[in-house]
Amino acid sequence: MMIGKYILSIDQGTTSSRAVLFDSFGSVAGMGQKEFTQIYPQPGYVEHDPAEIMQTTLFAMRQAVEHAGITAKDIAAVSITNQRETTVAWDAASGIPVCNAIVWQCRRTAPECERLKKSGMEQYIKDTTGLIIDPYFSGTKMKWIMENVPAAKDLADKGRLRFGTIDTWLIYSLTDGESYVTDVSNASRTMLFDIHKLQWDDAMLREFGIPRSALPRVAESAEIVGMCKASVLGEEIPIAGIAGDQQAALFGQCCFTEGMAKNTYGTGCFVLMNTGEKPVKSENGLLTTIGWKLNGKTTYALEGSAFNAGSAIQWLRDELELIKTPQEADQLAETVEDSGGVSFVPAFTGLGAPYWDMYARGALLGVTRGTKRAHLCRAVLESIALESYDLVKTMERESGVAMSELRVDGGASRSRFLMQYQADILNAKVCRPQCLETTALGSAMLAGLTVGVWDSLEELSSLWKESVRFTPNYPEDRRTTDLARWQEAVRRSMGWKS
Repeated sequence: MMIGKYILSIDQGTTSSRAVLFDSFGSVAGMGQKEFTQIYPQPGYVEHDPAEIMQTTLFAMRQAVEHAGITAKDIAAVSITNQRETTVAWDAASGIPVCNAIVWQCRRTAPECERLKKSGMEQYIKDTTGLIIDPYFSGTKMKWIMENVPAAKDLADKGRLRFGTIDTWLIYSLTDGESYVTDVSNASRTMLFDIHKLQWDDAMLREFGIPRSALPRVAESAEIVGMCKASVLGEEIPIAGIAGDQQAALFGQCCFTEGMAKNTYGTGCFVLMNTGEKPVKSENGLLTTIGWKLNGKTTYALEGSAFNAGSAIQWLRDELELIKTPQEADQLAETVEDSGGVSFVPAFTGLGAPYWDMYARGALLGVTRGTKRAHLCRAVLESIALESYDLVKTMERESGVAMSELRVDGGASRSRFLMQYQADILNAKVCRPQCLETTALGSAMLAGLTVGVWDSLEELSSLWKESVRFTPNYPEDRRTTDLARWQEAVRRSMGWKS
């Protein structure tokens, strides 16, 4: 089946669209990237322009191919990994979106979530979808669009409304509307999908008033779902692998064995643990989700999500203008022995696991006249490691597995200070691979298995190479003090926005 020897992986993220070209050794051969506009119509609202997402994706794909000096004939398949939960609605006849995409960070559906909780749906949703009730997920976003965008209801009545997460929107656009599909990993993030029966749940569709015709076919994570049209790169290329960004990173980190885990330091922080072929129910705020479906076999995962991580470093740069580059935050943090008593909680859009407080807001505590920007930078970087600590320790309790090693990736994992502090506060090894493009690599691996670039999980595992290992080296008394101060800071940030 294989024509070329490269996989072009689209990595459509929250702040930029990227494309990474991988060769058959799993090495990066070319890359393209373009940022796009973040739209904040009012406090707590976050939107993206679907057309701009598509435009920047095309730019990144073409840039990656040009960077590698190859042609479309050399590409065996296209794969897609994407920001999850972000929801697009469009007209099936024209392919034109009816409104801006509602981003996963958006909190506009908090009132609907309160209604759901009061209606007694909480346990049903948890048992069926593996999720908790929170504005994070796609279902309430779709309901909001149905109720607040007149064109959406009109199109639904005509059978022309289409809803999709970003993977579905990209595939629909790249195939000129011929393929309307998602995969199990993305479907499991909608609050509409039965993760046991692997199908859209009728009770949830009725609850939200969403017609089944407005939802895509659910595919495996590794199968050919359509053809990327020749107008994109010059030749038709099969789209052969799909996974939500965090599941893709778990796959790209080669966490194929039950109990293996990774943490991605992107816009948010996302810890996922492979739990095998059976879903593990959480009693402490973690999510039960689908990792991937491959050759008819479904692999499940436990997930802990912190909504803001790398975005806190961007906040230092863009809003406070305290730094010019993320690297500067790292350098400043290392010029002071500690945070000077300053604690920071990056709850810009509420708190995720294990707290799930949609009304929490960011908090900066312990500031004195002696506080310098180095202390603020250190406090922000420490907060990312501390919220990850909460996720990992909750996961250990839920799974009964002590995590001796955490595989890490994402932009902020390049921070030497952050990774060392993460190892220190966890009192566990933190391993950073040679290839940090694990999210893009994960979906490329799925596509590569589909078209024959790689033959097995064992072959894929041989591609993973460790770059740096951080080992804990922190006095226990300081660790205890840091954790106690963090817990108090989190408590004070909660319930702020009513």
